[in-house]
Amino acid sequence: MRNERLYDELACVLKQDLDGNCKRNEALSKHTSYRIGGPAALWVEANSLADVRRVHEMAACQGLDLCVLGRGTNILASDEGYDGICLVLGPHFRESAVCREEQSLRAGAGALLARLVQEAQSAGLSGLEFATGIPGTLGGALAGNVGTRSEWIGSLVREVTVFAQPDGLQLLHGSDISWQYRGSSLRNAAVILEARLALSPGDPRLIAQRVEGALARRKASQPLFVPNAGSVFKNPEGTSAGELIENVGMKGVRCGGAQVSELHANFIVNSGAASALDVTRLIKEIRDKVQNSYDIELKPEIRFLGSFNER
Repeated sequence: MRNERLYDELACVLKQDLDGNCKRNEALSKHTSYRIGGPAALWVEANSLADVRRVHEMAACQGLDLCVLGRGTNILASDEGYDGICLVLGPHFRESAVCREEQSLRAGAGALLARLVQEAQSAGLSGLEFATGIPGTLGGALAGNVGTRSEWIGSLVREVTVFAQPDGLQLLHGSDISWQYRGSSLRNAAVILEARLALSPGDPRLIAQRVEGALARRKASQPLFVPNAGSVFKNPEGTSAGELIENVGMKGVRCGGAQVSELHANFIVNSGAASALDVTRLIKEIRDKVQNSYDIELKPEIRFLGSFNER
């Protein structure tokens, strides 16, 4: 149960201390691509390293949960909200720069991945085309090692700057990080602040063709224009989660305002006023049917924020 008085006091302190901003009981539905979620007890936008350090110190001192969010593109937030501090990176952490001489791109973790794809393309540098159409920030992409079946962002990383308690700032080389399918050792271990990606020179026309092709494939196969959180489940080894879900007859199935997408069965969309409970009930039904039919346990790719009684 929330200590509202404590949070009120902490919000007053942070509003005075931070370069960024602090809000009380900010609706998570405003900050997740699902458009679902109750209030976060504290919503903090950090605009400097000092802000990040201050928020971590306060969370540790008060014994509060702290979650770092990007654009909330792979998050299902609880209808009851989140009893803790949601930390997002402000404008200072959204800057980026291309270095043609070093064939690299350096960017803050808060920079939109889509913008970085465009900057690399404009500079005639190749390597990020696979990320076309993938929403969210660079930090979220690194934590989740986003990509396709054959390409992923971890393979491009030269170095990542992170902040973690009690060690403070750390510079990690790409080889220092454990990259897994849809995950990395960066997840939940630190606040990702900045990264440098290794790219390669390419023919601008071919880069543009690959970008356009990737976007066309996503538009044709994914419900990009309906609120969703991307792929709900990781693909089991050797097969497709979407295919398994379709085979057990769940494509198009509804629960309240949530629906298994007619376009891609591994997406659950908010077709209108869906609750987190609606989504979790569909998730459970899908997992049960696939388990019973194929003896395969589907593992969620989306992340859950807050308390969930049914999953």
